[in-house]
Amino acid sequence: MNTPSWSRRLGASFAVAAAAMSLSGAAHADILIGQTAGFTGQVAASVKELTLGAKLYIDKVNATGGVNGQKIDLVSMDDGFEPKRAAANAQTLIDKGAVAMFLTRGTPHTQAVIPLLEKAQVPLVAPSTGAMLLHKPVNPYVFNVRSTYQREAERAVQLLLEMGNTRIALVQVNDTFGADGVTGAMNGFNGRNVKPLVHLTYDREKPDIPGVVKKLIAADPQVVLLVASQQITSDTINALRAAGSRILGATLSNNASNGFVQLLGQNAAGVIVSQVFPSERSNNIPMVRELGDLVKAKPAESGGQVTPAMMEGFASAKVLVEALKRAGKDTTRAGVLKALNGMSKYDLGGMELGYSPTDHTGTNYADIAIIDPRGRFLR
Repeated sequence: MNTPSWSRRLGASFAVAAAAMSLSGAAHADILIGQTAGFTGQVAASVKELTLGAKLYIDKVNATGGVNGQKIDLVSMDDGFEPKRAAANAQTLIDKGAVAMFLTRGTPHTQAVIPLLEKAQVPLVAPSTGAMLLHKPVNPYVFNVRSTYQREAERAVQLLLEMGNTRIALVQVNDTFGADGVTGAMNGFNGRNVKPLVHLTYDREKPDIPGVVKKLIAADPQVVLLVASQQITSDTINALRAAGSRILGATLSNNASNGFVQLLGQNAAGVIVSQVFPSERSNNIPMVRELGDLVKAKPAESGGQVTPAMMEGFASAKVLVEALKRAGKDTTRAGVLKALNGMSKYDLGGMELGYSPTDHTGTNYADIAIIDPRGRFLR
């Protein structure tokens, strides 16, 4: 039987409409956000805590209707903390249609992703690295949330000196992250007309921890500032303790996680860790209180305890969601970029942040904490 012409025309109209919706993104389609980070490898523990903090907020937003009627779909891929895999993952996520990349981890890894951002004109929100190269010169596609490594390393050295530690050793991994942290640390030394007692370097791929430990014990500093991943840092401190050394360990905020504390085990107490967000126990700060409530509501997922890494992920997700809200119905890459550059003033909840086309710095907060016998970060 022949199909009536009106039916054929109607069917064709539906097909055209469906195709148009597919190409433009249906009104209620998910908003795809891409993440590549080391869910396995040297930084796995802190990456999982970072992402958990972000997901707690994103899940809350999705549970209350999403953003402009759309749910946020955070797709996370494991790069094993390898820059080449980070770039490959980012390309896959961009090809899938991610409107933004989010919460990458590591300086060389983020560097590997940047050319892909520029080619596809995709914004990256909240790279979990304080690399100065992501701040100056301003990259039009990178929007930082946390403070720089240089700022926190400088502040850490200043505070260590103020505590009466005149013999400070400096140990770094030999990559862009290590060099960045050391630049800040040296600013702290130079500001007080002091030099590090000894300055040592790890090979990033094959760190000679026994060799570094031997040299540290021979130099006999009061404290060693370690600019390295959580695995290398914890292995060094544990090796010092196994050798009978009581040299005080200090490190940067990339190691501010429960995972780092667990790697240290019985050697965690007394280790100093710099911080780039307010204390997770400062419940007078709205942002801290908000995250605390989410953690209490999902104890099975969160472990029931807020950590500094979770705080960074949570704050980063708040910035991402605010940009998506300000983009309105235009949740394209260009729309999100425009919204971010127009976010001149945003209150995270007791901590303010702002961007412009000439400033993608984010916050400038820096402090230090000491791990107590219970594994908590005390200010």
